[in-house]
Parts: sequence; C-alpha cells; structure tokens
Amino acid sequence: MSSPAAPPLTSLAAGAGCGCKLPASALLPIVLDLPPTTDPRVLVGTATGDDAAVVRLTDDLALVQTTDFFTPLVDDPYDFGRIAAANALSDVYAMGGTPVSALNLVAFPLERLGPEVLGRILQGGLDVVTAAGAALVGGHSIDDAEPKYGMAVTGTVHPERYVSNAGGRAGDVVVLTKPLGVGAIVAARKRGRCDDATLARAVDVMTTLNAEAAQAAVAAGVHAMTDVTGFGLLGHLHNLTRESGLAAEVHASAVPAIEGVEALLRGDDGVNGGSRRNAEWASRFATYADGVEEWRRRLVVDATTSGGLLVALPEDAADGVPGVVVGRLVAGESGTIAVR
Repeated sequence: MSSPAAPPLTSLAAGAGCGCKLPASALLPIVLDLPPTTDPRVLVGTATGDDAAVVRLTDDLALVQTTDFFTPLVDDPYDFGRIAAANALSDVYAMGGTPVSALNLVAFPLERLGPEVLGRILQGGLDVVTAAGAALVGGHSIDDAEPKYGMAVTGTVHPERYVSNAGGRAGDVVVLTKPLGVGAIVAARKRGRCDDATLARAVDVMTTLNAEAAQAAVAAGVHAMTDVTGFGLLGHLHNLTRESGLAAEVHASAVPAIEGVEALLRGDDGVNGGSRRNAEWASRFATYADGVEEWRRRLVVDATTSGGLLVALPEDAADGVPGVVVGRLVAGESGTIAVR
C-alpha cells in the first residue's frame, strides 16, 4: 500500500493513459517526413504507421518490436501497471505475433510517492507479462515529477505470416473486439462524476489481453489488423484504410460501449482533451450521417487505452473472431470513413 501522504496518481498527470499522446494531426507528418529505412530485413517499419516493427532474422523467424508508455489514468498503482503492460503487449498481438520479453520504462517521483507505490506498479506489469507467457527482463528508470510507466516489448512471428494494417480488401467486414468508452470513464472519474462500478468495468476492459482475439483473427484468415488506442476508433481505422488504399463505412449503432458510457457522453462529463483532438482530426477524413447521435459521434473518437483489435477479414469468417462487426471496407478515397 502507498503511504497515506502520497497524492493520488492521477493528480500528478496532465493527461491520462493513451489520451496523452501527441495529436495525430501534428505527429504523423513529422514521422512520415523521416526517411524510411532501406534495410531489406525490415518488413514493417515507420512508413505505414503500423502498431509495431517487424524485422526478419531468418527465413522462418522475425522479431516484432514495440514500445508504449503513458501517464496514470487510474489511482490504483497495481491497476496502472496492469493496464500499461496490457496496452504495450497489444501491439505485438495486433501484428499477429507472440510476446517473448518485455523491458520496463519508468519515469517516477520516488521521493514524493515512495517505493511502495512504484513496487505495486511494477508488480502489476509483471503479473500481466507473466500471464501473457513472456518474460520481464529488465528496464530503465528516470526521476520525473509526472509519473509515467510502460514497456518495450519484443515478440516473434513467421516473416510470411505477420499481419499489418495494409492488407485490407474491399468487402472485408471490420470486427471490434472490445467495447469503447475508456477515455470517457477516466475523464469523468477525474472530475468525480464516475462511480466505482463503472470504473471497474473500464479497468476490466483495459487489463484484458488481446491474445485470444488475435489468435482467433489469424485462424479466421485476417487480412489487416490494428488495435484501438489513443487515436480512437476512427483514427485507427483511418490508418488501416489509408494503408490498404480503401475507404470504410462504420455503423454507429453497432459500435459497442462499456455500460455507463452513454450517460457520460450525452453530457460533457466524459469529454477529454485527447478525444477533442481526435474529433478535430477525424473531421478531415470522416463524415457523419444526420441520424448519428452526438454521444455516438463522441464514442467513435474516444481516446482509448488498451482497447480491442480492429480486424478486417472476409464476412463469412467474422463469426470466428470474438467481437462485433462495426463496419466494412469499401472502394473509395483512401482513408475516408462514412459513419452511418
């Protein structure tokens, strides 16, 4: 347990979870302007904005490499550690890979919060990595007034069997494997407008590994896959459609929401800065039918942390993936989305 004098974790963070990401509209042009690698071993690098890198080692083995860290979005240190670990591991699953090892990334005000709090964060991360069948093998830490935690994760995949965000085909349905609304719940909780039961449902969603969903997607013949995190459903679907050279349709009424989220998004209690930035960015590539309710417009841009997978695959294979069909890939202007 933390010292009674220790302040709540979220009180020290300006942002929360993946909602503290730099705005996609500002970050992506910077990253895409960097020269891409010409190393032939790199199967997936920075050019496609994918979830992780894939680097060939041999004819039948490739590394999947990713890193992710963020500020606290819950006050319980153990839950913060679990969420951050599940979120980092998700990028490997989104590529169809298997996590092998992880390294802790820690920025922490040790004197202010004390070793007990840090210990609980690290224990939460360790427990999730262990549950994933991977090994926690070290890490790095710095002193920082604003706490941050995450992991660098390495996985493996066959170099001819990885899944990227660029393989979608016209006619594919899009399956979402977890409900949305984490960002709204976290924001409302910070404002004192969210009860314990609703927060617990969000924590359960965020700490659920995407391992089984990814395995099911691969077995079902997935064409393209990504996970839903800080850029929201529309932002990550935009990346997938852009790289696949397609457009998409999203059925707003089919998008699942965590119980209690609708009420938070009908008012302003669940609206946060990350989601507002997502909405502004999405206005460049997404259109909404007149009948789409405002709270659902907010839901599809909700800045999610450790969300589910977006799986594009043939319609007759969709039943093999645990989740809900929320849309379809169609021919059209690359990267555009029609929300109906």
